[in-house]
Amino acid sequence: QVQLVESGGGLVQVGGSLRLSCAASGRTFSSRHMAWFRQAPGKEREFVATITSTGSNTIYVDSVKGRFTISRDNAKNTVYLQMISLKPEDTAVYYCASSPPYKVVRTTTLDYDSWGQGTQVTVSS
Repeated sequence: QVQLVESGGGLVQVGGSLRLSCAASGRTFSSRHMAWFRQAPGKEREFVATITSTGSNTIYVDSVKGRFTISRDNAKNTVYLQMISLKPEDTAVYYCASSPPYKVVRTTTLDYDSWGQGTQVTVSS
């Protein structure tokens, strides 16, 4: 497991951009898959994007494809989520998560064993 701390959330207008960061502690970061999930008020936590340990493969939920980009810098033990063209429905608490390096990348909360505390993203119309 790793310790995860998110940052970069805030209030932005529709169409705006934000970049979330997730700093990880521990020496195993580069061997773990990373992901972003989000949870809106009254809704279940949902998958947003994931990136493999080497950064060679990424997967996105359909609703953010073309607008969000997940990336990682293993030298800095950090994963990022660049968000553009933000919409009110993107409003949620965004969580960083880490999983063992499964051969098949997974997108459910149960597959991730380390979580950050979350950062709030609010998109105003």
